Amino acid sequence: MNYPKVYTSEQGYPIYLVGETGQAVQITIHPPSQYICANCERILPDWKQQPFLRVVIVLQQSRYQLLEKTAEVETEKQRLREKFMIFGCDLAFNLRDWGYLTDLIDPRTGYPLLSHPGAIPHDDAAVVQALLNYPVIKNQCRVLIHPQWGTAVYPSILISQAPPIVIEWVIKGIAVIHRWKEIDY
Repeated sequence: MNYPKVYTSEQGYPIYLVGETGQAVQITIHPPSQYICANCERILPDWKQQPFLRVVIVLQQSRYQLLEKTAEVETEKQRLREKFMIFGCDLAFNLRDWGYLTDLIDPRTGYPLLSHPGAIPHDDAAVVQALLNYPVIKNQCRVLIHPQWGTAVYPSILISQAPPIVIEWVIKGIAVIHRWKEIDY
């Protein structure tokens, strides 16, 4: 099956990482999608008119295709969510320590973890589709199709005011703590 290529607006991206178990992680940094621009205060009400937002997309390779709702798939989704939440909190708190407003979106609820929830949830799959141009299958929940992993991909989003170079630097620094090694793809 032919899958689309990744096109990002920043040079030096995507960042490819691999964990101890061989599962890949792909991270890209983007200007916000039109949806986020139009709805920022409804998604993140604490962020009144914040300029220069960046969206960090964290895609984790799943052990299973995420099309069907089975006990194994649900356990895998929870495992990947937990991995993102730990990594995302480390990334967010590091960027906040540098003075950059940052928050991660809970992939299960669509609401920010470190700010007050907004009037509407964030849709990770829709933002990945808009920014990476990956196809989405509309199932019980929206499922992405990754160019290499097919539907074995778990998307997560972090939003920050930090410049891309700072975000990349912090990602690479904390990836080591999470036992993720940078690789060339």
